[in-house]
Amino acid sequence: MTVEIRVPALGESVTEATVGQWFKSVGDAVEKDEPLLELETDKVTLEVNAAESGRLDEIIVAEGEDVEVGALLGHLAAGAGGAASKPAKEEPKEEPKEKSEPTAKASPEPEAEPEKPSSGSAAVDVLPAAQKLIDEKGLDAGQITGTGKDGRITKGDVLEALENGGKSAAASTPKEAPKPAAAEAPAAPSGLRAEEDREERVKMSRLRKSIAARLKDAQNTAAMLTTYNEVDMTAMLDLRSEYKDLFLKKHGVKLGFMSFFTKACVAALQETPAVNAEIDGDDLVYKNYYNMGIAVGTDSGLVVPVLRDADKLGFADVEKGIADLGKKARDGKLSMADMQGGTFTITNGGVYGSLMSSPILNPPQAGVLGMHKIQERPMVVKGEIKIRPMMYLALTYDHRIIDGKEAVTFLVRVKDALEDPQRLLLDL
Repeated sequence: MTVEIRVPALGESVTEATVGQWFKSVGDAVEKDEPLLELETDKVTLEVNAAESGRLDEIIVAEGEDVEVGALLGHLAAGAGGAASKPAKEEPKEEPKEKSEPTAKASPEPEAEPEKPSSGSAAVDVLPAAQKLIDEKGLDAGQITGTGKDGRITKGDVLEALENGGKSAAASTPKEAPKPAAAEAPAAPSGLRAEEDREERVKMSRLRKSIAARLKDAQNTAAMLTTYNEVDMTAMLDLRSEYKDLFLKKHGVKLGFMSFFTKACVAALQETPAVNAEIDGDDLVYKNYYNMGIAVGTDSGLVVPVLRDADKLGFADVEKGIADLGKKARDGKLSMADMQGGTFTITNGGVYGSLMSSPILNPPQAGVLGMHKIQERPMVVKGEIKIRPMMYLALTYDHRIIDGKEAVTFLVRVKDALEDPQRLLLDL
């Protein structure tokens, strides 16, 4: 029986996706519910699983191609035929998982397969110019470390391997004496890469295009303004240090900074509701719920999963929720529901070492708080100079909705709550 593999429903307002990667090649055995491929949308990456056990019979849409909801992606041969072929396919089946190159076999260009085995490293991704040189020199691509995107081996990598003694595999061609001289010519100018390897053109992912469009739209549409303040982290660090072991023992999760900042923002939003509002046509919509977007950096780009009803969560629930969302983001497992409905966003550039920055709004939200690196600085405390762990805070807000008074009030309330964290516990 032949089973069609189609693009599933992608979520509200999402009609297109890009085929990111096929995990299986034509002829590979698959189990029911095993991932076959991943689809990249403008918000998340989704996996398409096998509806039945059997064998992947045909791949219709290659990696990098755009598809609409319901489009046919391939065919699966279900039943005894697929199951019977599974033992013979167990070894090759591991190659796509380790090297992420299933589409080499699924490609409509059969000539692409025989070229790589000639170097003895079929699973290594080698650029054409590099493959030609590897074949000429009789090298083993598996002995060369690629520096191109996703670990691809460039011609420069092959030349560098030759310079650094990577000629052991070339023993099979001892009579090619003139060729080492030819290899020295491009490597002569102080180790510069060959001209064709100096740049690499890669198609933007759908997520990256979406990020670019949304951020530019925010700049073009909102009247963005940023106000700054600084917070003395002494009291919060002391409180965290005192109770972190008990907190971990009782709740099974570490007491981090994000729970303090999330609760401080919720308290400040309750006092300044304009920061938790958005514009809808000619109306201002004030939200009486507090869904906190937590910006997470991933290999694919910046995503903002949403921690829902943060005002109803305790510190432990906030930490667990953020940890779960962060893991799902890094593993590419976020759902559309995880990304929707945020009313305010927190972004932490401090984890990368940023001392100060101006975050960009996450439309249609009216405010975003930027956290930064904690740095010890001399501060005047009651007439004396003290060394204090300080952090700069930045609130970017939409001036169409929020006046300067409300923005400054919000940031001061966040500062007060963090410098005296008992206020959060007493709801002050």
